[in-house]
Amino acid sequence: MSAVTTPAPSRVPLSWAVSDALVLTRRSLLRYFRIPSLILFSTVQPVMFVLLFRYVFGGAIPVRGNYVDYLMPGIFVQTAAFGSMGTAIGLADDLSKGMIDRFRSLPMARSAVLVGRVASSTTNMVFQVLLMTVVGVLVGFRFHGTVPGAVVGLGLLVLVGLAFSCIAAFVGLLIRDPESAQAASGIWIFPLVFASGVFVPVETMPGWLQGFAKANPITIFVQALRGLSGGGAVATPIWQSLAWVAAIVLVAGPLAVRQYRKAV
Repeated sequence: MSAVTTPAPSRVPLSWAVSDALVLTRRSLLRYFRIPSLILFSTVQPVMFVLLFRYVFGGAIPVRGNYVDYLMPGIFVQTAAFGSMGTAIGLADDLSKGMIDRFRSLPMARSAVLVGRVASSTTNMVFQVLLMTVVGVLVGFRFHGTVPGAVVGLGLLVLVGLAFSCIAAFVGLLIRDPESAQAASGIWIFPLVFASGVFVPVETMPGWLQGFAKANPITIFVQALRGLSGGGAVATPIWQSLAWVAAIVLVAGPLAVRQYRKAV
């Protein structure tokens, strides 16, 4: 006679839900350490972008001041955006292997799987941003702002990573196949990153593209970080960035939760 498992209750105390989410966050983070190739490939790509634009394309791109100081805030935002792909791939992988069905048989909060995956991707993104800071300093990047400005910038990047992870969570739960989820993530991330002010001034783009690039949240995030790193005025881009983060979370978050409920 097979054992009968009882699904986790739909409502659990908040402390239990937080504890369960922390356990699954730790599980996802340990996977990076146990599979070194994940850390290698997630860090090599942004380093390659830094070196490529710093030493190959940078001399041909006209900007005010030092190009590397212009480039690195964009690289930080790009790292936050690309890092969210791990959320989509991880959730799709868990679904395809039946891991989420196994979690359902445990006395744990259902939300812990989704929250834990998003939290681990955001934590990994912070590690990558700190690594990119070291790489940037090695190639000539200098921070001209204040210490509080640096803290605000890191906090903004955490929020940006969280927002993009919400989108990625919806994509991964919708597609359910890891390879397809990775391909689908690139479809929406790459246009946002490259049709923005990450690498070049928006004013150098064709007129029909400038409107999209200026309204692109990636451009606004980068403007806020450039102001913080350069010691300039940042009030407007920071408030715009927070508004974009809130809008993305309020839209993508419920969509991800809804798709998660359908999946489990």
